Amino acid sequence: MPSRSLTIERVLTLLAETPPRLAALTADLVPAHLRTGPDHDSWSGAEVLAHLWACADVWVDCIVAIFAQDKPTLRAVNPGSWIEMTGHLDLEFPGSLRSFATQPAALLAVLGPLPHQDWSRSATVTGVGKVLERTVLF
Repeated sequence: MPSRSLTIERVLTLLAETPPRLAALTADLVPAHLRTGPDHDSWSGAEVLAHLWACADVWVDCIVAIFAQDKPTLRAVNPGSWIEMTGHLDLEFPGSLRSFATQPAALLAVLGPLPHQDWSRSATVTGVGKVLERTVLF
């Protein structure tokens, strides 16, 4: 979770930059390096990508629900559980990265033209302890 609020412009920039940045950072790594973290307490490149992909899966569905309904109530989905359900971590890294890269592009197509006020549309999120309110910008 971000420790500070991001601007709409920064969110759009990050969505556009993340897939090519991941590709550049991992281009020279062999598959074994992508599956192994630098130490026992660190995630591997494949685990980081699976987590980003799972979060994107979940967040895209939430954003779609926010626009389909007025202030929906949504049940939180744990990204770790989602990774297990989807098998993202079991896929080869290059194919996973290509598949993941389609999500930010699709999300940019939806979010890019939104008027600023639509970024404040929200949902109530349950299932994470206390009930939370999350906006599109969050």
